[in-house]
Amino acid sequence: MTASAGDGEVRGLAAKFGVRTGHSVQEIGYDDDCDDALRSAIAAASGSELQNDELDDVVDVVLLWWREEDGDLVDALVDAIGPLTDNGVVWLLTPKPGRDGHVEPSDIADAGRTAGLAPTSTINAAPEWQGTRLVAPKSARR
Repeated sequence: MTASAGDGEVRGLAAKFGVRTGHSVQEIGYDDDCDDALRSAIAAASGSELQNDELDDVVDVVLLWWREEDGDLVDALVDAIGPLTDNGVVWLLTPKPGRDGHVEPSDIADAGRTAGLAPTSTINAAPEWQGTRLVAPKSARR
């Protein structure tokens, strides 16, 4: 069986996030403005459905959809790191510049630092969304 162009796009999209088969992915902040193609690609790459925010288990990746008007980003990040494995990653998904709900990179960096996370990269996640990878600094990991 050969992969179609669509399959390659899905794998490429999920690869940006470092999601592999067997990873457990929790999704927080889902709303009707979220990108369904991105969600599907990540679920396909992990081999299982995205977990909701009521999960009581550890996860490898947290996808946190966030808009400027959603409240306190520090609180959301602290909640997001609770279920992470020691080497887990938070992907903060925010609207791109110029879109409603955009969050300034300096606000993301400040909130991440306060929550004990460091931004490592920002990617073009979807047509309307950018993704910022946040991890615990190596000195803070168990």
